[in-house]
Amino acid sequence: MPDLVFGLDTFGDVPEDDTGSPVSDARAIRQVVDEAVLAEQTGVDVVALGEHHRPEFAISSPETVLAGIATRTERIRLSSGVTVLSSDDPVRVFQRFSTVDALSDGRAEVILGRGSFTESFPLFGYDLRDYDVLFEEKLELFAKLLEEKPVTWSGTKRAALDSADVFPKTESGHLSTWVGVGGTPQSVVRTAKYGLPLMIAIIGGSPARFAPYVDLYRRAAEQFETTAYPVGMHSPGFIADTDEQAREVHWPHYKVIRDRIGALRGWPPVRKNEYEAEIEHGSLYVGSPETVARKMAAAIKALDVGRFDLIYTNGAQPISARLRTVELFGSKVIPMVHDMLAG
Repeated sequence: MPDLVFGLDTFGDVPEDDTGSPVSDARAIRQVVDEAVLAEQTGVDVVALGEHHRPEFAISSPETVLAGIATRTERIRLSSGVTVLSSDDPVRVFQRFSTVDALSDGRAEVILGRGSFTESFPLFGYDLRDYDVLFEEKLELFAKLLEEKPVTWSGTKRAALDSADVFPKTESGHLSTWVGVGGTPQSVVRTAKYGLPLMIAIIGGSPARFAPYVDLYRRAAEQFETTAYPVGMHSPGFIADTDEQAREVHWPHYKVIRDRIGALRGWPPVRKNEYEAEIEHGSLYVGSPETVARKMAAAIKALDVGRFDLIYTNGAQPISARLRTVELFGSKVIPMVHDMLAG
């Protein structure tokens, strides 16, 4: 499957240094830039940076960090993962990413989403009761902006536009744009309606349960007479030289962040046997290169997707271990997956 695309995703989790101490936010951001450079060197196709506004994560402005990465790379695609469009302004999002597109010679990509966290809504003055309508209206406006022509638009949650032209334009006339969804039929159908590529966040349970959503996207695109692009998926994981080493490094930090976030959502603390079951049968891609590659190949085949992004930071794993994950993903895992699928 030569057209398969592989990416590495991060929210800029604040890592530990070699002494076990958390680094500063500033160093965490510079570390992500270094990891993106290494990702390009080892053959990764895309780096995607998510947006958060919490103390565990250093990246609140993905496009700014992507602009920094653009100056140190030549080939790798530069994506958000996701940009929380509901609590942002579509015009400014387009302008920022078209600027990154210019700096990177056409490598920018935005993945739009509602976000699985809600801290950005009160931070930027939005009412959570408007959660659904904010995304629906702003996605409608963003789809018009992608035409790169003067826009006339009106909605209920933003000032109307009357023949407004937006700059800078992209050099190619096309800003690569996906929609990230968590797995609701309405979100999948809406993505097909706008003729945009679909990225499915699969962060728990068997990947195969998302196959109906991939089929729904393709059937909806056919009915809307839009383009059914290759679907992407992203899931969390961690790679080390052996299965044992990967779990030993990953588990304690994963548990801390999982329990901290879970407490806000009413989840009980995660148990070790649940974690191991998720690795064996669910959507945690943790282990040696061969273990992770084998599991990725099975998921890609089961869902018939054209892109797989690994969320390679899951808590405060040490910097050295994160760098090793990036190196192994590009140099070992990706070639193995290609070989397994070709065979």
